Amino acid sequence: MHWIILIIASLFEVGFATCLGKLKTATGNAAIWWFAGFAICLILSVFLLYKATKVLPVGTAYAVWTGLGAAGIVLVGIFVFKEPATFWRMFFLTTLIASIVGLKLVS
Repeated sequence: MHWIILIIASLFEVGFATCLGKLKTATGNAAIWWFAGFAICLILSVFLLYKATKVLPVGTAYAVWTGLGAAGIVLVGIFVFKEPATFWRMFFLTTLIASIVGLKLVS
């Protein structure tokens, strides 16, 4: 159950990073909504990380949280923000995901 909480926390991390990316170009009321989304996702992400670390080792949980968040925002960057999907970006994204799976397997 705590691994699921950690994965959900990582999804909220992707959410706050996405809101931050949208906030860069937003103006007026849209900026307020993107900032509100950023704040809500940030709070939920850190709270769920805290809940997961009550059982999971903090080093592993933090590494998985940041790794999944980083992988998620790279994918959002490619599909939403039209960032390039170069060979090396995809190669290192794959190694990042493999490392996260490895941490899960040894924990």
